[in-house]
Amino acid sequence: IAGMGLAVSGAILQTVTNNGLAGPNIIGVNAGAGLGVVLISVLLPFNFYLTPIAAFFGAFLTTLLIGAVAVKMNGQKATVILAGIAITAILNAFISLFMLLDDNLPISYRYFSIGGLNGVTIEKIILPFFVVLIAIALSLIFSSKIDALNLNDTTAISIGVNVKLVRFVAILIASLCAAAAVSFAGLLGFVGLAVPHIAKKLVGFKTIRLVPISALIGAILLVYADLLSRIILPKTEIPLGIITAFLGAPFFVVLLLRGNKNA
Repeated sequence: IAGMGLAVSGAILQTVTNNGLAGPNIIGVNAGAGLGVVLISVLLPFNFYLTPIAAFFGAFLTTLLIGAVAVKMNGQKATVILAGIAITAILNAFISLFMLLDDNLPISYRYFSIGGLNGVTIEKIILPFFVVLIAIALSLIFSSKIDALNLNDTTAISIGVNVKLVRFVAILIASLCAAAAVSFAGLLGFVGLAVPHIAKKLVGFKTIRLVPISALIGAILLVYADLLSRIILPKTEIPLGIITAFLGAPFFVVLLLRGNKNA
């Protein structure tokens, strides 16, 4: 479920921004979830069961804010990325401030920030599962309009697409997927960045094919990454986020190098 949510989120974000380096962490979803966890840890330190709820709403409200800023500034592709980077920096500053003021926070926040599935039970994933399914269904319903955002905005408008509205709705769908995933799996990195590129190599750029294949590959990737995290060291389980970072970081560097060559 976590792999599905993060991969679909990345696929949609890369389409609506026409940027192969876009992902949930770029637009502020991870930072919003992190701040939600920090706030609940400060305000209600003994209510650990509220952590997934706080992470979800932190991520979702952050995306609403980024979407509103992007719409206010004409809803252009670059604006979404820039707004996400700026708001991410602000949220991370607040997280650092709270961690500086409360000595207990670094311990409680550390595992969530790395990401992992240790301690996750079926009860914790029922709601995220349905949220991811609904978000995937919505992305398929709006797939033709989302595909139009790959065009120049002027061209998309000329064929009758409300660019601002469709981009805002698509960002919300991507946020739902990512927020559902991070609510129980923590801030897993690089899945939303790498998986869509693999899926594009297999089925192309059309959303109606890209989304389900990204979901499938994301699910398979995290299942095997989790298995690897449990067996790579005897008697020790490596946090899943470390495994995804080792797998995804080289992929990210390759994308940067290819982009530089294309430039």
